[in-house]
Amino acid sequence: MKIFNTLTRQKEDFIPINPPFVGLYVCGPTVYGDPHLGHARPAITFDLFFRYLKHLDYKVRYVRNITDVGHLENDADEGEDKIAQKARTEQIEPMEVVQYYSDRYHKFMDELNVSKPSIEPRASGHIIEQLEVIEKIMNKGYAYESNGSVYFDVEKYNKENNYGMLSGRNVEEQFSTTRQLDGQSEKRNSYDFALWKKASPSHIMRWKSIYSDGFPGWHLECTAMSSKYLGNHFDIHGGGMDLMFPHHECEIAQSTVAHGQTPAKYWMHNNMITINGQKMGKSLNNFITLEQFWTGKHILLSKPFSPMTIRFFILQAHYRSTLDFSSEALEAAEKGFLRLSSGIENLKKIKPCSRSDFDVESFKNICYDALNDDLNSPILIAHLFDAVKTINSALAGTISLTEKDINELSQLMHLFTEDILGMVITKQTTDNSQIVGKLVELTLNLRQEAKNNKDWNTADKIRQQLNEIGIEIKDGKERVEWKI
Repeated sequence: MKIFNTLTRQKEDFIPINPPFVGLYVCGPTVYGDPHLGHARPAITFDLFFRYLKHLDYKVRYVRNITDVGHLENDADEGEDKIAQKARTEQIEPMEVVQYYSDRYHKFMDELNVSKPSIEPRASGHIIEQLEVIEKIMNKGYAYESNGSVYFDVEKYNKENNYGMLSGRNVEEQFSTTRQLDGQSEKRNSYDFALWKKASPSHIMRWKSIYSDGFPGWHLECTAMSSKYLGNHFDIHGGGMDLMFPHHECEIAQSTVAHGQTPAKYWMHNNMITINGQKMGKSLNNFITLEQFWTGKHILLSKPFSPMTIRFFILQAHYRSTLDFSSEALEAAEKGFLRLSSGIENLKKIKPCSRSDFDVESFKNICYDALNDDLNSPILIAHLFDAVKTINSALAGTISLTEKDINELSQLMHLFTEDILGMVITKQTTDNSQIVGKLVELTLNLRQEAKNNKDWNTADKIRQQLNEIGIEIKDGKERVEWKI
């Protein structure tokens, strides 16, 4: 099954026949604030992947972690823990912060129809496993203790391995330009990363270790938890493109030393959502929370948008391409999803014929081809829209479909739209399409009255205004046909 690019950017078969399970590990959220659109993209991307693998009858163990300790300010080894900082600001316990925002994250993921992972471990619940990984790295001589903190020796590792293999970065050049003078830092070199940090007296979240009372480094949690639940070398590791360096490079280094091999056979990264060309995120303070999308209460939003509009907007772009946000793009996605939903509902209204002008088997094959080609959801959606054109033509009587083809096409449209893309065609969407239909019919009746009265100007004006809002009408001998 050719489904996504490997490290060498070559497509190749990557899952053995009849595996006991496919191990999928995805870096989840750091829960210290409400989820925003940038959180929705990886969740929806890997939900699509999870759904499709299960549809193909693979047994998938999908592990998505929650970071609730060790992720410091500015994604560095200095500063305050993001969870602890939030707890200090709100004068509550750190685990209250974690529980509140974890619940919020799950609530919004449910609304986006994102499937729950098989296992969702927290970093704070795996301190023992993280200390065990540190011990292995220390025993092999690739880490050192400094003032109660433990750092990974990147320069020593890079002499025998390739630190930068995933991102393609020239780290040797980085070594020469970022080397610090002795005594300037407790690190030997600025690019060494923390495995364990000694907690300052004011630091809230801390655990006892042989090194100090402290807490694990951010990169360590994924190495410890992925190996615990998926083994030392599993199938697929995923996350956002922004995690490729340094987070995933650090994971590879840790795993290579501790376990003697890289953690995953394949790496899968979704690209960023941007606003005016800039990455959307908390660090740039240019994010829009999912709750703001639901309510429309943000200066950049023209109105509220439903969870399914957001999901459809994200799936209309390939997961490896950047996706630039605008309220206009969301409005277009909303209209597109309404059109798709209405087309699926229209299948119920088609009168079957004795012959068929549509090849259902070919339609099924090209839909699978799109998914098998690096999860190409925009191509799949384009095929679904082509099918909607066929459905509307059959409803208008310009092409024929047999009862067998109508039933098979209905099953395929629901399969690809609902089961695999995860779109929920709600009753509200159906009711809205019915209301639109009644309003169009009412308008066409008024146009016919104008024509009967030979008021051609009014009749032409109605036709023109319907066309301007995207409704095309065609005068037939017996009745007027229309479509969106």
